[in-house]
Amino acid sequence: MNLTIPNWLIILSGIGQIFTALIYPYIRHNVFDWYNDVKQLKPLNQEIAKTYGRYIQGLNFCFGLIAIVFTTELKEQSALAVALTGLIALYWVGKVATQIAYYPMYQIPQKIIFKIGSYFMNTLFVLFATVNSALFIYNLIGHYKLL
Repeated sequence: MNLTIPNWLIILSGIGQIFTALIYPYIRHNVFDWYNDVKQLKPLNQEIAKTYGRYIQGLNFCFGLIAIVFTTELKEQSALAVALTGLIALYWVGKVATQIAYYPMYQIPQKIIFKIGSYFMNTLFVLFATVNSALFIYNLIGHYKLL
C-alpha cells in the first residue's frame, strides 16, 4: 500500500496527547469546577470518579509516549501494530463522538480563553482520531494483505 503517514505527524499527535494529559487537571479544576461537583458525591463515588479521571489522564499520556517513542513500530503492519493502533483509534474516535453527542448540551464558562481552548482541544481530539485511524487502516490492510 502506498499510503505514507509521516513520522512528524505521528510525533505531533503524541506531543498533543501528552499535552492533553498535562492540561487535564487544569481543565477539570478551572473550567468545569469538577472538584466541587465531585465533593457532592458519596465518598466511594468520589474515589471512583477520581480514579476514572486518572485513567483518562494516564491513557492520554501513555498513548502520546507510545506515539513518540515507537513511531516506526506503529507503522510496521504487524499484528501488534494493528491491535495497538486500533485501540488508540477507537479511544479517540469514541472521545470525538462523545464530544459531538453530549458536550454541546453543556455550557463552558464564557471567557474567551475557554472558548479558544475548547476549539483547540476539539481540533486536537480530531487530529488524534484521524492519525490513529489512518495508522490502524494502514496496518490492517498491510497485515492482512487486503489490497
